[in-house]
Amino acid sequence: MKIASLRQISVLLPAILPLPLLAAEGAGNTMVVSAAPAQTGLSALDTPAAVSVVSGEDMRQAAPRVNLSENLGPVPGLQIQNRQNYAQDLQLSVRGFGARSTYGVRGLRIYVDGIPATMPDGQGQTSNIDIGSVDHIEVLRGPFSALYGNASGGVINVETQTGQQPPTLEASSWYGSYGSWRNSLKATGATGDGTHAGDVNYSVSASRFTTHGYRDHSEAQKNLGNAKLGVRINDVSTLTLLFNSVHIEAQDPGGLTPDQWRDNPRQVVSNVTRYNTRKTVDQTQGGLHYQRQMGENDDLSVMMYAGMRETTQYQSIPAAVQANPTHPGGVIDLTRHYQGIDTRWTHRDTLFSMPVTLTGGIDYETMTERRKGFENFTAAGYGEKGALRRNERNLMWNLDPYLQTAWQLTDKWSLDAGLRYSTVNFDSDDRYITPRNGDDSGDARYHKWLPAASLKYAIDNSWNAYLSAGRGVETPTINELSYRADGATGLNTGLKPATSDTVELGSKKRIGYGLITAALFQTDTKNEIVTDTSLGGRTTYKNAGETRRRGLELGLDQQFADNWRVKAAWTLLDARYRSNACGSESCDGNRIPGIARNMVYTGLAYAPEQGFYAGAELRYMSNIAASDDNAVKAPAYTVTALNGGYKWQVQNWTLDLFSRVDNLFDRHYVGSVIVNEGNGRYFEPAPGRNYSVGLTMSYAFQ
Repeated sequence: MKIASLRQISVLLPAILPLPLLAAEGAGNTMVVSAAPAQTGLSALDTPAAVSVVSGEDMRQAAPRVNLSENLGPVPGLQIQNRQNYAQDLQLSVRGFGARSTYGVRGLRIYVDGIPATMPDGQGQTSNIDIGSVDHIEVLRGPFSALYGNASGGVINVETQTGQQPPTLEASSWYGSYGSWRNSLKATGATGDGTHAGDVNYSVSASRFTTHGYRDHSEAQKNLGNAKLGVRINDVSTLTLLFNSVHIEAQDPGGLTPDQWRDNPRQVVSNVTRYNTRKTVDQTQGGLHYQRQMGENDDLSVMMYAGMRETTQYQSIPAAVQANPTHPGGVIDLTRHYQGIDTRWTHRDTLFSMPVTLTGGIDYETMTERRKGFENFTAAGYGEKGALRRNERNLMWNLDPYLQTAWQLTDKWSLDAGLRYSTVNFDSDDRYITPRNGDDSGDARYHKWLPAASLKYAIDNSWNAYLSAGRGVETPTINELSYRADGATGLNTGLKPATSDTVELGSKKRIGYGLITAALFQTDTKNEIVTDTSLGGRTTYKNAGETRRRGLELGLDQQFADNWRVKAAWTLLDARYRSNACGSESCDGNRIPGIARNMVYTGLAYAPEQGFYAGAELRYMSNIAASDDNAVKAPAYTVTALNGGYKWQVQNWTLDLFSRVDNLFDRHYVGSVIVNEGNGRYFEPAPGRNYSVGLTMSYAFQ
């Protein structure tokens, strides 16, 4: 497979991100990559950053193929938890960034086939990722994530499969506890080998997932489609067309207080059913990626995309609370149109007899949002769309030029560096103005230089060490800017972006058919964005001052005895406030809520290409503070899972039948927490022991 060169720092820098970056080769995720156009292959061992790559085969191995949380446990530094609530997405954070998000994903940048799943204001989601068609997933942590713009914690890049010969048709089904099932179809193929004008490759997939849910009032269904069509225009250029669509209908069970969780984790509070809390999401997007080899040492890449996302959400806010004239209501009606273009030029040359790669580009993203709020009751009853309480048009855009370079200084030393100038703009036009609800229109703009650099030393051919540093930025979202704590009209323009400075020391060692990695880091953040007030139905935000995250990440992926494979990851993360973030009560020295201090994953698998296979895994999570004052903590837990199956390959047919059991010992634990939940309902319970079975059949037209 020909994929982007690490000498072009494809894994590290945003200019190269839309390309297929890395592909696992063999068990230990020991990557061998070649340039496009072809150059000398390099190993992921040479990447001077904390980056993990999980292949699509690993993501699908004996798994439901519904959530990213299923098989990303071996990635150090990544805390990803299933809320058991498809109305609020996964709870996902990297090195503690994003843990405070009550819905969606914050503090990270997510890309799917080069199209951002993170909007210009930094709010992202994972619902459009089709695990059945994933080729590989890359998780970048540390200083170089700053070069992707509005994200402090890291980057998750998802690349779907590129069709190849022979044409293959695949059908897959999975059935599990709590009335859960998923059916999917996928077709892949190609005409020619991709090197001649007119050669075409394709990958098309569709799936449907439904569940009754572990908890009361947690039913959900999701229809997902994904398509990728590539065409070689001539000897020097290619064009890739991308399409993705998702429809979700999900009930929202909400959180529980600690006492409610201990009493009955499957219950919901009365307001949840009274107001029939739920969410509907429809998203459709398309993209066009043009690549051209301009000369022996020059490449051009242009990525364009556009999409629309419509969301309707019914919340459990009591009618009495909405009596406040400034309240936005209990129903959110949101339509977003987004589009963008990323253009870059890469040049490879020598300088003072040293190989050097230089990439320059510009990234432009924009989003127009129509946001309305309605009462969640009418004369006919609760849970119905009522009177209008909010109406605004929001415009967000970012314009980011960037420059990056990679130098091979000597046989042992190399230097990678980059600089991005990020501009993020907000403009809000309030169209719901009454005598007691003033005009909240306003605008804000943020600028930030984002540098990063890494120096690597190759101790020998199988062992290296690196030192890197960088600055990241996290701007407020439009929700966080909407209201001011003093009750005055207009945007909360006093809210500043959070800036983070990170230093990282890391090392990687190839051992046989595996790879062991280690990273030691410290991140100091100024102006961390936290909740300020929650009164009269309006939540306002402020800057908390300073925080510090210190951590150690260890990872191991090792194949031995031909068909055996072991994976392990340990994350030690101490994340604390260094100033007061609790109003009148000091939080200086407290743990930042939503972040586990210790995470451990171990997995052992017997996985031959054919025949019987089996696996076991263990996950440990230490206790997690649920609020800034650290008064409530979700208890630590350890859970175990087992899986086993049989794979047949008969002529053109491949059949894979498996079963699995999760939470084998039926542990009672909290799957995720809602940080600083105003009613004290911090806990989102995880299911007890549960079972599932799956079957995948494919036929290759050879």
